[in-house]
Amino acid sequence: MELAYIPSPSRGVIHLGPIPLRGYAFCIIIGVFVAVWLGNKRWIARGGRSGTVADIAVWAVPFGLVGGRLYHVITDYQLYFSEGRDWVDAFKIWEGGLGIWGAIAFGALGAWIGCRRRGIPLPAYADAVAPGIALAQAIGRWGNWFNQELYGKATDLPWAVEITSSTDGREPGTYHPTFLYESLWCVGVALLVIWADRRFKLGHGRAFALYVASYCVGRFWIEYMRVDEAHEILGLRLNNWTAVVVFLLAVLYIVLSAKKRPGREAVVEPGAVDAGAPSDEDGSDGAEKAEKTDDADKADEESSDVKDEATDGAGSAKKS
Repeated sequence: MELAYIPSPSRGVIHLGPIPLRGYAFCIIIGVFVAVWLGNKRWIARGGRSGTVADIAVWAVPFGLVGGRLYHVITDYQLYFSEGRDWVDAFKIWEGGLGIWGAIAFGALGAWIGCRRRGIPLPAYADAVAPGIALAQAIGRWGNWFNQELYGKATDLPWAVEITSSTDGREPGTYHPTFLYESLWCVGVALLVIWADRRFKLGHGRAFALYVASYCVGRFWIEYMRVDEAHEILGLRLNNWTAVVVFLLAVLYIVLSAKKRPGREAVVEPGAVDAGAPSDEDGSDGAEKAEKTDDADKADEESSDVKDEATDGAGSAKKS
């Protein structure tokens, strides 16, 4: 007998007249708003204009949704194209099913288009929005709770999630809440990237690569716990192999990028004018620039005084 567990919602949609309000969609939308809000703050702190992150997100978000859905449908095609299934369900994104790997890949493509239109380096933009993306994933995972999906093995732990639905082969009971594990992991990833970015002044896409690498570590062990149907290669789920490959690529990028282009971009948005804003999250870069400007002004004044004295001396010598 379970003494405690996380109850699942009895339904994942509420109808306001003919309009359905779906919990899964709300989680995705809230996550996007949080990512844009935090990304905007970090972009301004780096010297960019307010609103630029949102403008580029207009390209990145739709591309990300399409990519996430495509990855899910392609890797789980049997859910939509096998006997007894309706292929039209592949378009019902509100019922769940977004692959993060496809979402990031296509979202990056959309962001690249938006950045190209504004003359902004994509790596700098990616660094600014990386923690926000992790938080968006943390919020979005709660959509799986509304849909009673993506849980782990059966357990009687006090934080187990109760599954009450019996559709699509589900068996009612209490299971490991892998959606919760991944949500908490993503919050930790966001905090890690923010800390590392401030501590080491990450630039040229390395903050984003750190987000990718650290997410893959958590995704590997969380994916290993899941019991939903998935394709396997050599005893490991497909997403486990994807996490390993992407992790290695992200780490390789960090190492090579640090050697080739150390430091952080001096200019992230050409033409951005905000003299009073610091260029880093803690304002240290802005303060340093202000001090350097003051020192330069003082030096110019001293140089001018020396020249005046020399001119006066020369004039006196001629008169004498």
